[in-house]
Amino acid sequence: MQRIFPICLKDLKDYFYSPIAYIIISIFILISGWFFFSTFFILNQASLRDFFELLPITMSFIVPAITMRSFSEEFSIGSYEILATFPVKLNDIIFGKFLALCCFIFFMLLPTLFFPISISFIGNLDWGPVICGYIGAFLLGISYASIGLFASSLTKNQINAFIIGSLICILLSLMDKLLLFMPESVVTFFNYLSSNFHFQNFSKGLFDIRDVIYFFSIIFIFLYATNISLSYRK
Repeated sequence: MQRIFPICLKDLKDYFYSPIAYIIISIFILISGWFFFSTFFILNQASLRDFFELLPITMSFIVPAITMRSFSEEFSIGSYEILATFPVKLNDIIFGKFLALCCFIFFMLLPTLFFPISISFIGNLDWGPVICGYIGAFLLGISYASIGLFASSLTKNQINAFIIGSLICILLSLMDKLLLFMPESVVTFFNYLSSNFHFQNFSKGLFDIRDVIYFFSIIFIFLYATNISLSYRK
């Protein structure tokens, strides 16, 4: 941990010293606010349903936009070679950057707590599904962060990293929507692979350990793939 935390703090400083972080967070809040307030005022419903329902698609673009610079920028400017000469293991670099992304996503979700808090002052809000939904949102975000980290390790072009990461995240988000075109024998399997299927359980207030295992499995697979990608580069 003594080797991981300095890398994490360095990346966090790089994120928040750059205007890009604030632009991305602002865009996320504006998009989320639109889905929330359209339900609240137009449909006159004190609910976070639309906010949670469209969160997987929203994060499929927002999170890769955050992660695209993680390794790609360092490859481009040559700082990764310097980092690789430090007395740290490859896993320390990966976990340090991943931990920084987890903190970033936490801070990105934090302002959206204004939505349920504002509802609670106006009407009766069931906090159980809200708390469970935010746990799912954080797990969804950090699992997409591991995907974005892997995409960033493949190329030194940030745009390419963004496109690769977004495509994988969108595929996982929409996989349960494509089941109509699949044979019945594989429907259950591909439904389980859908991140939206597992996240919607959280948004309904259902805390199932199988959904937690799914997100941690995604994280493990793509962090391991990142390790392999960087090992080949080394």
